Amino acid sequence: MWKQIRDRESGRLRPNLYRNRVELSRLASLQLSNHKEIVSPHRASVNSLQVDLTEQRYLLSCASDASVAVYDVQRATGREGGGLICKHKPLFVVDKRHQQGHKYAVSTSIWYPVDTGLFITGSYDHRINVWDTNTTQVAVDFKMPGKVNKCAMSSVATSHMLIAAATEDVQVRLCDIASGAFAHTLSGHHDGVMSAEWSASSEWVLITGGCDGAIRFWDIRRAGCFRVLDQSHCQLGRRPPLLARSAPNKSSTSKSPSAVHTSSIKARPSLRKSLIGNNHRQSFIDRQVSRGSLRQRSHPGMLTTQDRATAHYGVVSSLKVTNDGMYLLSAGSDSRLRLWDIGSGCNTLVNYETARLQTTKALQVDISRDSSVAFVPCMMTTKAFDLWSGKAMMNFHGHYENVNCCWYNHQDQELYTGSNDKQILVWSPTKIAIEEESEVKMKLGVDEDNWSD
Repeated sequence: MWKQIRDRESGRLRPNLYRNRVELSRLASLQLSNHKEIVSPHRASVNSLQVDLTEQRYLLSCASDASVAVYDVQRATGREGGGLICKHKPLFVVDKRHQQGHKYAVSTSIWYPVDTGLFITGSYDHRINVWDTNTTQVAVDFKMPGKVNKCAMSSVATSHMLIAAATEDVQVRLCDIASGAFAHTLSGHHDGVMSAEWSASSEWVLITGGCDGAIRFWDIRRAGCFRVLDQSHCQLGRRPPLLARSAPNKSSTSKSPSAVHTSSIKARPSLRKSLIGNNHRQSFIDRQVSRGSLRQRSHPGMLTTQDRATAHYGVVSSLKVTNDGMYLLSAGSDSRLRLWDIGSGCNTLVNYETARLQTTKALQVDISRDSSVAFVPCMMTTKAFDLWSGKAMMNFHGHYENVNCCWYNHQDQELYTGSNDKQILVWSPTKIAIEEESEVKMKLGVDEDNWSD
């Protein structure tokens, strides 16, 4: 620890790299917390968990008994065991007894990405409600054509306030909070839609997974999807970095100047052709769509074989994009996890170790901030996989029934899991890791001076 701090101070270790190393060391020591407990008010299976994106403090949960609860994970509401165990009771609960509460199971709940003043819930009663957190009243509600499986909002959006709704209907609907109406309807899936996820790099790109096994990419400014992932379209491993691809070949140093000059002349026409092709690609696709059938018009630039491509042999139960927006992790009812290169649309062929994934409902997986570890509910356990090798790093055993959802709080390095046993468990670093970090902070504080800026 001290060596890494000295390396960071001297500039040999970048601050972000030091932070990632500390987080990984704490993540590797995760275990069932013996000093923090979340008191669950739910009387049925917990379906969704999310900590707010602004303060990383308030945990939102929903369950099949039509209840929604919010907890403060940083400030305890009570203590037990001589003050050693912190109890976190819900700040408020909304259930069937609420005048505007849901009537059936709440399948998904998310925070408004900008602040904690709003949160969104989707239910099997065919409704999506936008709640005012301060008054616990519904600000906007949307009537959907079927059961709501998943809701998603873009965390990078600055131009819209759209909720992507994945329901048992074949169409994906975009609900506009500002107007209280549907802004757009996306058609393309051949069966119900189970999962939805926004791109982490573009506010206009939406990714959906359906019961037909397809994962579709949508530009919400266009009429149809622009990509359907195909599990047979693959590449080995990660893409090489741009600098590596642009580095000169060692063998080129042995060539004569005339040979180099000749090869560069030959390369110019192909480069010019590629530039022309890129500039006119969109217009070419538009011409092809105008000549194509009605089916092709709804999916511009796509052939029938591409439109029928599948990413999983079964339901796509979960989607999660890495924080850099370059890769997509998908889970399916075929008990397969697949990592996709978003730039090329290829399956990276990472072989994740055996994982049994339940198929009755949508799952919630999560990825660590540095995109190194994936947390996946696998029946009665939650597994942590190395995202790039597929190796199972840890198994979290604690629930008595199937786990439905998990959320990794990167600020506190804590993992929260919800299950059919109605409980929400907290997995935190061991006391030794916490005490070592606090000791380092105390020693650093002693070395500080009393000068003020």
